[in-house]
Amino acid sequence: MVSIKNAGMSRFRLQDFIATYVTERQESLFATDLERNRDLLNERIGGRSVLVIGGAGTIGSSFIHAILKYRPRSLYVIDTNENGLTELTRDLRSSFDLQIPEEYLTYPIDFGGRVFEKVFRDKGPFDIVANFAAHKHVRSEKDQFSIEAMIENNIIKAKRLLDLLIPSPPQHFFCVSTDKAANPVNVMGASKKLMEETILAYSADMPITTARFANVAFSNGSLLYGFIERMVKQQPLSAPRDVRRYFVSPEESGQLCLLACVLGESGDIFFPKLDPTQMKTFADIAVDFLREYAGYTHDECSSEQEARSAAAELGPESSTYPVFFFQSDTSGEKPFEEFYTRAEVIDVERFKELGVVKNAKRRKREEIENLIKHLESLFEGEKTTKAEVVEVLGHLVPGFDHIETGKSLDQKM
Repeated sequence: MVSIKNAGMSRFRLQDFIATYVTERQESLFATDLERNRDLLNERIGGRSVLVIGGAGTIGSSFIHAILKYRPRSLYVIDTNENGLTELTRDLRSSFDLQIPEEYLTYPIDFGGRVFEKVFRDKGPFDIVANFAAHKHVRSEKDQFSIEAMIENNIIKAKRLLDLLIPSPPQHFFCVSTDKAANPVNVMGASKKLMEETILAYSADMPITTARFANVAFSNGSLLYGFIERMVKQQPLSAPRDVRRYFVSPEESGQLCLLACVLGESGDIFFPKLDPTQMKTFADIAVDFLREYAGYTHDECSSEQEARSAAAELGPESSTYPVFFFQSDTSGEKPFEEFYTRAEVIDVERFKELGVVKNAKRRKREEIENLIKHLESLFEGEKTTKAEVVEVLGHLVPGFDHIETGKSLDQKM
């Protein structure tokens, strides 16, 4: 394999690229809100015990970076990704501006399992609990099996966690949501909408908040992160040309969740104030990335096969790099993003760059129990189909308008 240009790569700084070409912000969107609330954040975090679930992912680890600036007493991190936890610890201990609590432990375990309960009872109770463990990709809803795993993780385990917290509720509980929960067109968005209603059913028992937000630029597993992987392996870049998305930086994602977790009132759903003119297409970012990462201009191919062949023939002196841009045609793809619906009452005055949904639906806990029993009974049948699950979700989530094309992202590069 011929290696791609190294000169440009050696000078490439991902955070600078995100600030210049993706978010187009040199300062964090939430810098003012963080500064205005600095004393309150110090008061509510300093000396407190913190449990972060799903902390090895991009958003969870960014939340940890954000919260450590306010000096909690202890930090426990749960994630099934053992390698991710290892890298998290190396990253934290290599950062010059963070003070790691003496009481810092990571556990590569499932937060819905028996071992987690043992850890929770031994190390708890906790003052702040933040849950980032989620199936977050539309890619993860290709059939009834993947959908069952998604609903188990996003809804059923979230409820199990709250039941565990009830005897000694934390001062702050946060669970991450998604913009796709507003007027959902895919199962992932519908599952997150039900997750919101599930956790908010407990909002009278403890302070509970959540947040819907934009794509996190170059987050683990994202299409943009895949650009780096493709370049390292000398493979073509592939992206939809018609899908427009809002973006925040990894740092901003952690700060948004921190503000929502610690400063929100119980039942609040937070979202970033972003203007539609700030949305970007993945294809446009790909063009900028090729130029800034390694000095290439893009060579647009007419098919995946043509792009693969062109990548295989790249030489050390090549000045162009193959890309395949396409019109999106996979199930559940929404052509634009929205953070709230017309029926939701929003507060845009309290924070400079954050809006808050104030009238989110709160079901009774008994209703949530019945909802989950309904879902579990549905999955007991070995021949349950994706269409049947989608139909049931349509009854459970009013307004769920699933877009089914018969194609999934696993069929694309």
